[in-house]
Amino acid sequence: MSLYPSLEDLKVDKVIQAQTAFASDPTTPAIFSEASAPPVFQEKGLYPRLYPELSEFMGLCLEEEEIRRSMSLLPQSVSAGQLAPRPGAVNYTVAPVTGNDVGVRRAEIKQGCREVFLCKDQDGRIGLRVKSIDNGVFIQLVQANSPAALVGLRFGDQLLQINGENCAGWSTDKTHKVLKQASGQRISIIARDRPFERTVTMHKDSVGHVGFILKNGKITSIVKDSSAARNGLLTEHNICEINGQNVTGLKDSQITDILSTAGSVVTITIMPSFLYEHMMKKMASGIMKSLMDHSVPEV
Repeated sequence: MSLYPSLEDLKVDKVIQAQTAFASDPTTPAIFSEASAPPVFQEKGLYPRLYPELSEFMGLCLEEEEIRRSMSLLPQSVSAGQLAPRPGAVNYTVAPVTGNDVGVRRAEIKQGCREVFLCKDQDGRIGLRVKSIDNGVFIQLVQANSPAALVGLRFGDQLLQINGENCAGWSTDKTHKVLKQASGQRISIIARDRPFERTVTMHKDSVGHVGFILKNGKITSIVKDSSAARNGLLTEHNICEINGQNVTGLKDSQITDILSTAGSVVTITIMPSFLYEHMMKKMASGIMKSLMDHSVPEV
């Protein structure tokens, strides 16, 4: 069973497969869930032109060149009754619209845990603040240009071990004390990627919108029939990242600017607001804005 970054990818892939099947065997009816109409052939082009046209599909700008960039060209001839392969599938993900988008890769929440090694800076700090939640320890702040930022630790990551000691059950104060007392030359941290967060990949429409309204970083409304609505974006969630770039602590106008300058594919990382507010409790917004690492991560 194939997986897709977005609902748009799934729908477009179905259209492409139906078109390819019809091209290989015209006696096979082309069936679409959205609508049905007689096929219209186009001699030159990547696919036979069937209704609905990809260029006008689901309100998205999906010109033939866009599909070409996201997927390799189909073979010149496909034997009757055989569907053409679907290139662009990485780790069983089929992405004819999203393609190999760098924002998706930056925002990916990996399963499992990882170990990082870091040392303290000249001031004896690693640039982390943590919060104890439900007997776990979670990163509340990663300071820009700090040792923690350089090894890729991110807001919302869960700390499992510090120098071989399990963090389960530790308080916020104990964790900070252990980090403060640790040797400055080598600190081992085992972390799990952002277990309270999830990512949603969306596509801008012809006017550059994905379809949600935010206030103080929280999603308050979803536009009907938008990409946000199609892909299951929820209200009462705070935006933590846009295409992998941390936006916690930024003003709504700054978040909007990042959204508007992003490409046609937008992947946002969200966290339920009640968890976000609990994590940010007693953390001054000015500290988040001035100290938090808001750089674009490398992939």
